[in-house]
Amino acid sequence: MTALVAVDWGVLAIEFPIVGQLFATPTERWLGTLVLLVAVIAGSWAIRQVGRWLRVQYDPRGSLLEAAQAALIVAISVGATAAVLAIWDASAQATAISDVLDPDPTTVVRALVSLFLLVGAWGSTVFVKRIAGLVFEEHDAFSRHQHEVTYHVLQLVLYSLAIVVVLAVWGIDPSDILLGAGFLSVVLGLAARQTLSSVLAGFVLLFGRPFDIGDWVAIDDQEGIVTDVSVFNTEIRTFNDESVTIPNDVVTATGLVNRSRQGRLRVDVEVGVDYDDDVERARELATETMRDLDREEIRSNPSPRTVLTGFGDSAVVLELRFWIDDPTARRRWIAQTAVVAAVKNAFEREGITIPLPQRTLGGRPPDGLAIQSETPRTTDDEPDER
Repeated sequence: MTALVAVDWGVLAIEFPIVGQLFATPTERWLGTLVLLVAVIAGSWAIRQVGRWLRVQYDPRGSLLEAAQAALIVAISVGATAAVLAIWDASAQATAISDVLDPDPTTVVRALVSLFLLVGAWGSTVFVKRIAGLVFEEHDAFSRHQHEVTYHVLQLVLYSLAIVVVLAVWGIDPSDILLGAGFLSVVLGLAARQTLSSVLAGFVLLFGRPFDIGDWVAIDDQEGIVTDVSVFNTEIRTFNDESVTIPNDVVTATGLVNRSRQGRLRVDVEVGVDYDDDVERARELATETMRDLDREEIRSNPSPRTVLTGFGDSAVVLELRFWIDDPTARRRWIAQTAVVAAVKNAFEREGITIPLPQRTLGGRPPDGLAIQSETPRTTDDEPDER
C-alpha cells in the first residue's frame, strides 16, 4: 500500500540554542522545570476559575466552556512538554525514541483520523445537548424527560456512526462483526451482562417514563429527587444533599415509589388519646383543626380526616390524614409541623389528654402460689434419712 504521507521524525530534533544558554547547568534546568510545573498548575487553576466565573455570568450549563477549558489545559500541557525537552536538550533522546518506534505513516494517519473522529463525535454530542437544551427551553410543550430521551438517543446515534467510520478507516468491514455476532453475544453475555442489563434497563426507563427529572422518588433504600437518567445509571439527590448513583437494572428490579406522580401526596400523623377521654370528640376536634388551618401546602379537596386505627398500650390511636400539593420533602415537613402543633394546642384547650406511655404494676396475693395439702402432715410423713 502506498504511504499516504511521509512523516519526518527529525522535527523532534529541533535545536534551541537560546534555551541552552539560559539553562546551561543542571541546577538551572531543575529550576526551569520546577517553574514550568508551577506554571502549568497555576495556569490550569486560573483557567478553571475563569471558567466558573464565565459559567455563572453567561453560561449556567457550561458545556462549551468545559470543552474550551479542556482544550486550553491540553495545549498548556503540550507546550510545557516541549519546553521541558528544550530545557534539558532532549531532542536527541526524542529522535532516538522515534527511531525505535518508527511507525508506518499509514498507521499514523489512520490513528489520527480515528482520534479526530472520536473527538468530533464527543464534541458533536456536547453541541447537540446544548442546542437541544436551548430548543426545549423555548418550547414549554417539551418536558425535561423528553429532552433527556432525545439527547441520549442522538448521543447513541453519533457514537455509533463514529465507530462505523473508524472501522472503515482501519479496513474492517462492519458486516464481519455482524457475522460473528453469535460468538460475540456469548462473550458479552458472560463478561458484560451486568452492563448490558443496565443499558437495556436505561432505555426502558427513558421510554417507559416511570418518573421524570425532578420527581421525588424512593428507590431501594434511597429517597430523593431525580436529577439525571442516562442509559447506565439514575442519579438522585437525597435530602442530605448527597448525590446517589443507582444502576438502572437495580432501579427496574427493585420497588420504585414515585411520590410526585399524582401531583398530590397523603401524609399520615398518629396521635394517642387517653382512654378516659371522649374519643369521638377528640376525632372531630382534630378534623376541624386540620380543615381550619390556613396553609397553602394542605389541600381542601380531598379534605382532611381523622380515623381510629387501634388500641395502644396507654391510648386510643388516631390517625390524622391530610393531602399536600406538588409533593416535596420540604412541603411535607412544613405541613406536618403545622398540623401537629395545631392539634396539640386544640387538645390542650379542650382538656383532651395525650398520654405518655405508662404501665400498671401490681402484686399477687401472698398465698397465690402456695400449695396446700388436704390432710395435715404427720410425723410418719417425714422423709427417711437413713
